[in-house]
Amino acid sequence: MNVTIIGTGYVGLVSAAVLAEIGHDVVCIDVNEEKIQRLRNGECPIFEKGLPELLEKNKHRMRFLSDYQQGCQDAAIIMIAVGTPEKKDGSANLSYVFGAAKEVCYNLDHDAILIVKSTVPIGTNDEVERIVQENLTKEIHVEVVSNPEFLSQGTAVSDMMQGYRIVAGCESDYAREKIKALYEPLKQPLVLTDRRSAEMIKYASNDFLALKISYINEIANLCECLGANVEDVATGMGFDPRIGDKFLRAGIGYGGSCFPKDTKALHWMAIQNDYEIKTVKAAITVNENQKFRLLQKAKNYYDSFEGIEIAVLGLAFKPGTDDLREAPSLAIIPALLEDGAKIRAWDPCAEDAFRGQVDNSAKGEIRFCGSLRESLREADLCLILTEWDQVKALTPADFKEMRRPIIIDGRNCFCLEDMENEAIVYASIGRKTVGSLSQNLNIYMMERKDGES
Repeated sequence: MNVTIIGTGYVGLVSAAVLAEIGHDVVCIDVNEEKIQRLRNGECPIFEKGLPELLEKNKHRMRFLSDYQQGCQDAAIIMIAVGTPEKKDGSANLSYVFGAAKEVCYNLDHDAILIVKSTVPIGTNDEVERIVQENLTKEIHVEVVSNPEFLSQGTAVSDMMQGYRIVAGCESDYAREKIKALYEPLKQPLVLTDRRSAEMIKYASNDFLALKISYINEIANLCECLGANVEDVATGMGFDPRIGDKFLRAGIGYGGSCFPKDTKALHWMAIQNDYEIKTVKAAITVNENQKFRLLQKAKNYYDSFEGIEIAVLGLAFKPGTDDLREAPSLAIIPALLEDGAKIRAWDPCAEDAFRGQVDNSAKGEIRFCGSLRESLREADLCLILTEWDQVKALTPADFKEMRRPIIIDGRNCFCLEDMENEAIVYASIGRKTVGSLSQNLNIYMMERKDGES
């Protein structure tokens, strides 16, 4: 089947590569000429596990264009996979979706199925249908289908190849048969419903997972008050199949392109319909507060961060990606710089992206380190923001390279048993603080407090 995909971001490019892998001929359209040229040259413009290899393997079935007229020729399926960024009020910016739909109408000369893959508020595809009917320039039939994606950055290729389900909102048997044919080689459960229900399935799914994360983080914070271990609590909960063990890892909150945006969008939709969805609102509030738990813990050791050398391990919102959207680092590091800290940041992928986020007028300073050892050497404090494998491979001996080995782990990367009885302090989320300050460090801390008084 001939498939055209509009948008070459995470969703569009992964969808294109997987559809080519299962035998479809795929055209990708993007208005970004530079990105199109890179793709034509065999480059993968985004960091995503397995994607470069899949693009290379299927390059004979893929073309990359910036011209809609050429890109829509012979397409039986046209898929819109453009961004829907969050507006200031929490609603989704749909201008890219509507703009792509209009371009299709201006350039299409035959019947086709128009799939909206982008995450859009409930009712958006009805509006896309209206736009299509108003802007078609030829006597052709175009049917709009809602087909939301369920991809996670870092595992997007496997998520699509071995997904839990495919959801499609169709308004006719003809569209349903086309969707079945498109995805049949993937052999995944297919949920066929109406467009509005398909749109809601996406939001309800993402927001439920966000709720789970915020809930376990609340439990973690309470565990600290009551002397319990959140990891044991989560393990005990996870054995119950009604709960499951996924998304029960306590930490400093969720980030990325989906959960923050989708929770706020569903909350906004509820308000617009005179309903307050209290659980989602609570999840948003908990997540905003959770990222600052590390700073609260750090203030047990330093009243001020002015002049303090702080190793920050991890900038991306999670391992396996260079994505900084809603990453805790974007809130934590500016707060430290404002207080005069000297940041030594390390991340294997997100350094270049983060450089553009730095406020050079801040009181403190930041430098980017090429290795974990460089970041840790002679540091006064270590904050772990992303659970990269390289970070989890560190040992207590590595942290002893620090001048004052105080580690505050926002991702619970290490077993408490490995950190106990060491001349370091190890604080994490929802667990007791272990280790001890050396005599020299105790003296330093006392001298610092005396100097500040």
